[in-house]
Amino acid sequence: MTLDDVGAGTLWLVFALVMGVAELIVPGVFLVFLAIAAAITGLAMLVLPDLPVAAQLASFAIWSGVTVLIGRRWYRDYPVATSDPLLNDRAARLIGEIVTVDQAIEHGRGRVKVADGVWPARGPDAAIGKKMRVTEVESGMLLVEPVETPTTG
Repeated sequence: MTLDDVGAGTLWLVFALVMGVAELIVPGVFLVFLAIAAAITGLAMLVLPDLPVAAQLASFAIWSGVTVLIGRRWYRDYPVATSDPLLNDRAARLIGEIVTVDQAIEHGRGRVKVADGVWPARGPDAAIGKKMRVTEVESGMLLVEPVETPTTG
């Protein structure tokens, strides 16, 4: 069996299948669009088997662009709902967290310890070891305020 016996259309359809399986294995919501473009090109090759290689590649490129644009529009109009909207926004997840001053906050600037890392912070002057609450994140800097301690009386 030679390449000519299989046919370019079949090869494009196999390529589409491989891309589709790759999307399932490593989901990135991108390879599926290339798989669709390859499938369309493969179907075109079954109808027009004498289409030159340049035309096949042009078809694949054009259909790739079209499917990616359609996909982008689809995901913009119908965003995927998530149970954790801050999953990939580490800084926003810190709002409300209690942190410890690592480098004294003097003249409104210092550093605070967050889990196993240290972040730049801005807020009222505070000594090393003082507990602060993150109120906002601005350009990678944590805005902090003192933690209210309950008074007993």
